[in-house]
Amino acid sequence: MAKQMSILPFTGKLGPLIGYKRNGEYFLRSMPESVRQTTATRRASRRFGVASRKGAFIRKAFYPHLDIHCDGGHINRLNKLLIAAGDHHAAMTGFRFNQHTGVDRFFTVAPRLCRNGILNIPAQTIAGHKGLAALEVKVIATRIDFKSRRVVGSETVTLMIDPDTTFQETNVSLDVPGEGSLVVVFQVRAMYSDGPSGNRQYMAADIIAVTAPQVPRYAKKRTYPKRAILPAKLTWPHIYPAVIQLE
Repeated sequence: MAKQMSILPFTGKLGPLIGYKRNGEYFLRSMPESVRQTTATRRASRRFGVASRKGAFIRKAFYPHLDIHCDGGHINRLNKLLIAAGDHHAAMTGFRFNQHTGVDRFFTVAPRLCRNGILNIPAQTIAGHKGLAALEVKVIATRIDFKSRRVVGSETVTLMIDPDTTFQETNVSLDVPGEGSLVVVFQVRAMYSDGPSGNRQYMAADIIAVTAPQVPRYAKKRTYPKRAILPAKLTWPHIYPAVIQLE
């Protein structure tokens, strides 16, 4: 592994070299002359490719709405989580875009998404943070159709909280209709009198809920083949003529 020292660093293939970025720095490595893959390694490579594409899709869906700096390893952490989760997307619950701080630093009682699409933030005492003017809470709800890899819709709600008073129970309505799973990110930023804090210990953005895909309210009724209707005056000898002939 060699570090790139040029004025214009690059990522990707360049002849026999591969450039890549890690933790904000650029490195180089040489391409192998040949790669031998077993059935297991090919299967693992496919899983990694699927997870990487899904992770990139999820990040791009939330990046426009996030107001915090993600840590340098959040891409790899999300990919690793998605590889283990497979199609069980609810396993993303608890993922932190900033691994240095979680929502629980500010809210000791976690928010809860109800079945009716209401996010309940329980009443509680916000942990003391001296010198803060306010806490900015931003709820980002995005409905994602993972099968078609499509963002159906998004909604954001922002609240300003006085950290010196007891927080009263609040319900936030998240109305994002359509097919797909609803992914909810809860973001918290510490605010000073002159603007938001740049300290990574005072900014959090966690995935707090992932719902199952919506099922259409009125499912298509199952159809059955029509039964033959016999004439009302048809007598039994006409129904079983073969039996009559045998007698």
